[in-house]
Amino acid sequence: MAVGVACGAALAALTAPAAGARPLGQGGAEPAGGVTANSGRGAVHWAVKDTGTPQVRFRGLAAVDRHTAWLAGTGGTVLRTTDGGASWRNVSPPGAADAQFRDVTAFDARRAVVLAIGEGEASRVYRTDDGGTTWTESFRNTDPKAFYDCLTFFDRRHGLALSDPVDGKFRLLSTDDGGRSWRVLPSDGMPPALEGEAGFAASGQCLVASGPRDVWLATGGGAHARVLHSADRGLTWTAADTPIPAGDPAKGVFALAFRDRTHGLAVGGDYRPDQSSPRSAAVSADGGRTWRAAATPPPAYRSGAAWLPHSRTAALAVGPTGTDLTTDGGRSWRTIDTASYDTVACTPDLGCWAAGEQGRVARLER
Repeated sequence: MAVGVACGAALAALTAPAAGARPLGQGGAEPAGGVTANSGRGAVHWAVKDTGTPQVRFRGLAAVDRHTAWLAGTGGTVLRTTDGGASWRNVSPPGAADAQFRDVTAFDARRAVVLAIGEGEASRVYRTDDGGTTWTESFRNTDPKAFYDCLTFFDRRHGLALSDPVDGKFRLLSTDDGGRSWRVLPSDGMPPALEGEAGFAASGQCLVASGPRDVWLATGGGAHARVLHSADRGLTWTAADTPIPAGDPAKGVFALAFRDRTHGLAVGGDYRPDQSSPRSAAVSADGGRTWRAAATPPPAYRSGAAWLPHSRTAALAVGPTGTDLTTDGGRSWRTIDTASYDTVACTPDLGCWAAGEQGRVARLER
């Protein structure tokens, strides 16, 4: 079946489930490691894939297509599948067992870049060109004031990595050779950071790009949860407040998703499980210049978001208490699954993947 036809049918099944179908994850037993479909014949659902790594939390996820995905997690762990999650190869960089990988970008089944977070030299970047058989450490942070959170690429050559503020401004690394080398960008065009403001290394989505030059970064911890936008690959920035609550180190915007340079989603809240997260989602229709709160937001903190391919209005948001779906461009959300995921990503062939704690990984299937 043609990809467009297959994707259209699957998307229709997700956004308009059969009459009488139950939401994903509700009703029936939940197997160990996650929730599978119990929502009627033919319904789209998260199908859990066994990674064999229950001790790892995967916050870094790069979906290449329905067959190929890369995971980056705790304990210096990097996994790769090329058969839709039926099997996973441990391709972790040697000597990096102490690394806390939080983000990964994959260009295909062989080429990928991973980011380790932490203070000082704990923040590092590695690149592979042979499917993880060998790795090259292309960046190691030597500034004790820097703490890198996430990275993004505009194309196969040009990318950025984001650090929490250094000397009062967010710091950015830039690469123009696919992550083989990096340089610190000048901060002249970066607005001052708010007191206590930082990024969240929760899902690899605190820095996202759309198109050849536009990039956005998400913040929290300050008096306001903000989204900063650059239209020149990180040289100059403008800042906009969002309605997502902040004012505390645990609160703010945790993830962004832009389906083009105009339409964006922001999700977040308070990551502490004993705290509520009102106004946990916002939407922008002007490239991030202004944001309005979702009329019906997800019911709890969410750390990851992704637009569904071949749709102008449908997207997913994930977090420790479940997955939510919007079919109206982010104005309203409904919970469709109750399993814990930290990050989510989709590809043009509807290869949507999610990953999180206890080695949990799932692919959208029907």
